[in-house]
Amino acid sequence: MVIAVGADHEGFCLKTLVVEFLKKLKHEVNDLGTYNEDPVDYPDYTRAVSEAILSKKAERGILICGSAVGVCVAANKFPGIRAAICHDTFSARQSIEDDNINILCLGSMVIGPELAKEIVNVWLSATFSIAERHNRRLAKVAEIEKEFIMGKGSE
Repeated sequence: MVIAVGADHEGFCLKTLVVEFLKKLKHEVNDLGTYNEDPVDYPDYTRAVSEAILSKKAERGILICGSAVGVCVAANKFPGIRAAICHDTFSARQSIEDDNINILCLGSMVIGPELAKEIVNVWLSATFSIAERHNRRLAKVAEIEKEFIMGKGSE
């Protein structure tokens, strides 16, 4: 699987570990930065990962910042992106099985390296259930997104 990975300065160290872990699992990794701990703005890396998914250069993405909140909020602004914060394996599995998310958001100040690897592994191993109720719910989410993109939702 091709996975785009990005992080701000707070997520740099955990991103480095996650990239190496993904490579050990034989995934193709697009490391979209940042490449050191110099202060940067998380929306820039969120954009890079989101655009990689939307342009089909990656199948899934992982974003890391201090809390995971900033990258998650920013990612969900992109039409077609479904991002979720997962700091446990249950949420990681459910996020794919029920909601078919395409970006996993991790908080480097919330979880440690070993838990991060467990979460990533579970997330990558999960598959969308294709249950009718999940498809129906995702269709409703897509309709909301479409409605607001077309400007009808802001009236």
